[in-house]
Amino acid sequence: MMAPAQIALPLDWPQGDATRRFITSDANRLAVAGLAGWRDWPVRAAILTGPRRSGRSLLARIFAAEVDGRVFDDAQDHDEEALFHAWNRAQEEARPLLLVADESPPHWAPALPDLATRLAASPVWRIEAPDDTLLAALFALHFADRGLALPPEAQAYLVARAERSYWEVERLVEAIDRFAIAERARITVPTIRRALEARGQAA
Repeated sequence: MMAPAQIALPLDWPQGDATRRFITSDANRLAVAGLAGWRDWPVRAAILTGPRRSGRSLLARIFAAEVDGRVFDDAQDHDEEALFHAWNRAQEEARPLLLVADESPPHWAPALPDLATRLAASPVWRIEAPDDTLLAALFALHFADRGLALPPEAQAYLVARAERSYWEVERLVEAIDRFAIAERARITVPTIRRALEARGQAA
C-alpha cells in the first residue's frame, strides 16, 4: 500500500491548520470539487451531506471563510423559516449559502413547502464513507493528535480490519491508546492485535 499523503485541496484556499486537517481522497473529492466550483452553481445555495465525523463541518467552515459564505451546520435541525429566509438572502446578495445536513432531499423533507422547493433546486455534494487511503491517513492523524507515531505496518494492519466508518476510526484509536498505556506497550502490530482482541474484535 502506498503511504497516504494529504492532497492539497483543489481550491485557492490558504493552508491554515484547519485546511491541513482536511484530507482529500476519492471519498470526498467530488464534494471538494463541487464547492470549488461554487460560481457555477445554478443557485447561490448548496447542500453538503455525509456521515458524522467525516469532516463535512470542517470543509464547510473552510469554504465559508474563503468565499465569505454562510453555513448552517446540522441544517435539518434549524428553524425552517430561518433557512428559507437565508436561502432567499443568498440569492439577493449573491453570497453563497452552504447547508450541512445528514441527508438531502427527498430524505430531508421540510414541512415548509417553500423551503422544500428551494432545497430541491440546490445542488447536493456528498462525502462518502472513507476509502482505504483516507482510513490510513485518518489513523495516522488521530494517533499523531495523541503524540503517537503509527508505524506503516501497523497502519496497514488497521486499515485491513477497520470498519469503513469515521466514528470507528476515532473509537479504535482511543481503545488502542488506552490499551497501550495500560500495558506500557508501544504502538505495534502485536499491541494492536491484543487491543482488538480485548475489545472482542477479530484480529
